[in-house]
Amino acid sequence: MKRIYTGLILAAALALGGCASDTAGISVSSLGETRIDSNSFAQDIALESVDARRVGDLIQGSALIVSKSASDMRVQYKFTWYDASGFTIEDEASSWKSVKLHGKQQLQVSAVAPNAQAVKFDVYVRETYSY
Repeated sequence: MKRIYTGLILAAALALGGCASDTAGISVSSLGETRIDSNSFAQDIALESVDARRVGDLIQGSALIVSKSASDMRVQYKFTWYDASGFTIEDEASSWKSVKLHGKQQLQVSAVAPNAQAVKFDVYVRETYSY
């Protein structure tokens, strides 16, 4: 009986954990191209001042995450790097980073390319849902 009960709890936890909410967000490329996957999220968050500089033979990218909401929000951001042919570079090694933005806060985020083949990047921001 205990095994059945434990199994049911595990199955329920997996089912609830597997239900992903809307994870769409907004992205801006180092070339200035903007993509909005969630209009409602874009009403609360903006990406501005996307910039790049050389650090030795690597590119460092930065962006300003701007909260347009008066409420606190938890968001995740991720940098994706591309080579000259447009292929992603070590994308699986780059993880989402979570930050809390207070009402109307602006936060500069940055990352350094994983290797010298990187020539451009995207910054993607999405809302974090916690239950």
